[in-house]
Amino acid sequence: MENKILASVNGAQISEQDLEMAMVRFPQENQQYFRTEQGKKQLLDQMISFELIYNYAKESELEESEEYKQQLELMKKDLLIQAGVKKILDTVSVNDDDVKSFYDNNREMFKTEETVSAKHILVDSEEQANEIVEKINSGTSFEDAAKEFSNCPSSSQGGNLGQFGRGRMVPEFENAAFQLAVGEISGPVKTQFGYHIIKVEDKLQATDRPYDEVKATIASNLLHEKQNKAYTNFVNDLKEDFKVELYTEA
Repeated sequence: MENKILASVNGAQISEQDLEMAMVRFPQENQQYFRTEQGKKQLLDQMISFELIYNYAKESELEESEEYKQQLELMKKDLLIQAGVKKILDTVSVNDDDVKSFYDNNREMFKTEETVSAKHILVDSEEQANEIVEKINSGTSFEDAAKEFSNCPSSSQGGNLGQFGRGRMVPEFENAAFQLAVGEISGPVKTQFGYHIIKVEDKLQATDRPYDEVKATIASNLLHEKQNKAYTNFVNDLKEDFKVELYTEA
């Protein structure tokens, strides 16, 4: 593929490949813009501006300034530190056996939560709740009763609360909902909000998430953990080789 030359500044060429390399330095969401005609033109203008300033700085002998030399030494030090850290971390790896072993020994960490899908009717008194239960037992649908009597905003959806796990509702409501069988309707359940009549639509038991579903996450976490340990151990060993003195105020 031809690497088209897009511009030249004082003899230095800027090509399509240069433009592409500049694009990938930006966050992914910005790259889409720089791939448009307007974005490419803006990026090329910026690269030309930088090349012009580079030539100006060279001509002005800014490389000989103390500020430049200090900044250059700081950048060289940072690059060496990064290279050293990379060399330490590159010694660490995680294999499939490590990942599978962690999964097998920590199954509780990879369970889907137990959930309930339920509807409810909320009223102010136990007496009214009992009357509504009687109406439902006599043939009124739970959903119609919710729309007519419930004080909860969910009444417009027939009292539907959707699916929820443990810890999402007040304890009294949660305990009752998880104890009910699918299709069963509770008697009045008192909470700080009033009296609830609960109907359970569905229940899902906690299950193990498949290994393939969590494998990548486990591998990433294990690698991060092993890298941290390797880094810490290596730095501690270096303290034996190079003198470290701490100066604190008396």
